[in-house]
Amino acid sequence: MAAASKTRDMTTGTIWKHILLFSLPLLAGNFFQQLYNAVDSVVVGNFVSSQALAAVGSTGPVINTLVGFFMGMSSGAGVVISNYFGGKDEKRLHDAVHTTVLMTFLFCIAFTIIGILMVPFMIRFMKTPGDVVEESTRYLRIYFAGITGLMVYNMGSGILRAIGDSRRPLYFLCVSSLINIGLDLLFVVGFHMGIAGVAYATVIAQFISAGMVLWVLTGSQESYRLIWKDLRLSKGMLKKICIIGIPAGLQTAVTSFSNVFVQSYINRFGSACMAGWTSYTKVDQFVILPMQSLSLAATTFVGQNVGAQRKDRALEGRKTALYMSLAITLVLTAGMITAATPIIRLFTREDTVLSYGRIFLRFMSPFYVCCCFNQITAGALRGFGDSKGPMVIMLGSFVVFRQLYLAITSALFGSIYAVAFAYPSGWILCSLWMGIYFHFSVKKGRL
Repeated sequence: MAAASKTRDMTTGTIWKHILLFSLPLLAGNFFQQLYNAVDSVVVGNFVSSQALAAVGSTGPVINTLVGFFMGMSSGAGVVISNYFGGKDEKRLHDAVHTTVLMTFLFCIAFTIIGILMVPFMIRFMKTPGDVVEESTRYLRIYFAGITGLMVYNMGSGILRAIGDSRRPLYFLCVSSLINIGLDLLFVVGFHMGIAGVAYATVIAQFISAGMVLWVLTGSQESYRLIWKDLRLSKGMLKKICIIGIPAGLQTAVTSFSNVFVQSYINRFGSACMAGWTSYTKVDQFVILPMQSLSLAATTFVGQNVGAQRKDRALEGRKTALYMSLAITLVLTAGMITAATPIIRLFTREDTVLSYGRIFLRFMSPFYVCCCFNQITAGALRGFGDSKGPMVIMLGSFVVFRQLYLAITSALFGSIYAVAFAYPSGWILCSLWMGIYFHFSVKKGRL
């Protein structure tokens, strides 16, 4: 009975309570996960140099290009698992879990090799300034060499969340984040290892979180239990995961790769601007956490209710998650604008870097409410099993439109404000397009 209580059946009961109680530990978990990079940036910005801070920030789009594809596959696996859990189909749930885990290990091998090999190309492609190249290269090579820990943790925690358990992934992240902070300070301040120390601290902490999630899956007595001798790729199950996961993964990966282009435009303004942009993006990652957590909650909620043949309840869940997301984001946005200077000062004491970071934060913050519409709706659509629609819309908005926008505005204006607005313009277009698509999908009975 105790073990069963760790799951959450969302097919009955009060909708907003299910979404809130599921998303709160998920939000806290995502918060601690973002602490990895945020603490890295705080440490290198205060104890190494602004060039090191710029290096850590500029590597984000490169890392997210590969990791983003895997996270899309993870979301596909989560939808399949949540469907079988909601439908009480223990045999297929077992097959889905073991196909997912073995698939993850294969991806770990491939992404480690690809990641290390692509580093020199990506550094050149982003037009990284000479005073940042060495630090960026070192950080990326260490990160990709240890990327297995991140991938295993995310897939394992995705399995737990799909069956309604968002608490234990939170506990694991709390532990690993504290370890990461301690190792950051030890390696950088104590051993003077510079940016390499930050990278090693992150990798070690991620492996610890991966070990904990595998330990829980292996020790469970429920139908989602990981039995190592049962690991195999079920052709039918892998196909189901890929139908949802590949479009979501391509969407995330291509969008992340398009952000490499944005980073290349930022890099043209020099390392101080890069460092300011890094400071802003670390804050940005925390501001969007509530909407991302609610989006994941919407995917699980909708997925379980679709599996239980409760479409009306699934639609109501999407609406509830959207209202909650808007309310929280408005409050956070007001706080970001008001406290821009002390927030950016956490990352740097250099006046030029501080000025750039403050500009970015205040300029971008008012547009975050637009993200709520596209994030929650995309999460709901994936829960319904429609991953292609969100993929096309997000690629069109975040990749095609954004690149056209950057090419035109950089030629006409060459302003840092014009470059920064590439993100909000994509958010606005995506929200409008996603809302129209969702409305007509419901009206025509495609969901």
